[in-house]
Amino acid sequence: MQQSQVVLVTGGGAGIGKATAFAYAEAGCDVVVADLHADQAEAVATGIRNLGRRSLPVQADMGDADAIALMHQAVIAEFDRLDYACNNAGIEGQQAPTAETTLANFDQVININLRGVFLCMQEQLRIMLKQQSGGSIVNIASVAGLIGFPGLPAYCASKGGVVQLTKTAALEYAEQNIRVNAICPGAIKTDMIDRITHQDPEIEKQFAALHAMNRMGTAQEVADAIVFLSMPSASFITGLAIAIDGGFTSR
Repeated sequence: MQQSQVVLVTGGGAGIGKATAFAYAEAGCDVVVADLHADQAEAVATGIRNLGRRSLPVQADMGDADAIALMHQAVIAEFDRLDYACNNAGIEGQQAPTAETTLANFDQVININLRGVFLCMQEQLRIMLKQQSGGSIVNIASVAGLIGFPGLPAYCASKGGVVQLTKTAALEYAEQNIRVNAICPGAIKTDMIDRITHQDPEIEKQFAALHAMNRMGTAQEVADAIVFLSMPSASFITGLAIAIDGGFTSR
């Protein structure tokens, strides 16, 4: 019997991460669901098990280097391999113009969104290199990593950094059959967007109007792209930062 592929999804307890964890399971993968909130990770893992796949919930803080190392140790202890990884966990931070952004906010956003992805990639690359079967990593950046957004200097800097980490690692490990890509979502209807819009219908209309399709995206639409990039059908795709944005960045 062919061995199932094993995937790790960070921030897998909600939003894009949750949709991605289920999408991987529906594609036949066993899924490690990592999240800051243990109860959310457990709920998603339970749902995946109900689909007939193996799933391990892990509580992990992407701002804690030790927690990131332990998370990957748990993956190997449970499954003894890692084929795919989706580094999705991130925060938006506080909104403020650059001159008014606090150092504490800047450091927190960079620590989780950029340093956390870097540390995860290091662990994942080391595992994939050892098992010699290659692998695929998909990092979740943002359209804010491709263009500027007033009031979000730390977030934009962190997501731009994720794009460059992705491109660099893709070049470094292409000959080892490890592919590294980034997804750059536009405004996706998730809890994060709800915190920004406060679910105000007028503000939501403004966000929708930024996209050529005149709507926000869904977590499932992003998840489908993530899973596609991981699979053998995308075997000649590496080093890309792909905007899933309804035409946002084409204007």
